[in-house]
Amino acid sequence: AIRNLKNNFLSEVIGTFVLIFVILYITGAKIEDANQTPIGLGSVGALPVAFLVWVIGMALGGTTGYAINPARDLGPRIVHQLLPISGKGSSDWSYAWVPIFGPIAGAALAAGLYFLVGN
Repeated sequence: AIRNLKNNFLSEVIGTFVLIFVILYITGAKIEDANQTPIGLGSVGALPVAFLVWVIGMALGGTTGYAINPARDLGPRIVHQLLPISGKGSSDWSYAWVPIFGPIAGAALAAGLYFLVGN
């Protein structure tokens, strides 16, 4: 990964923004529909999202490895910190805020814009 905190943070925000916004658009999510079960494509319904994650990875994955989910970085980082493995490197907590807060910011912006535009 390229270590440029501002660009990496922006990459995570954009990647997560695109992922969440497109998923909300595909599913037609509405606040009023919280109690309804969506009827979709069944097991094939995961393919558009899988393709979207692949596209985001190809487009934005070079700089950060595209976490696009805080749990994808935080969990392994905590385990790496706690396990007593000889010769292991640093857990690099000074960089941890990029793949943790970038996706949170991107998801919040995507949901906010989606509901602001008026699905």
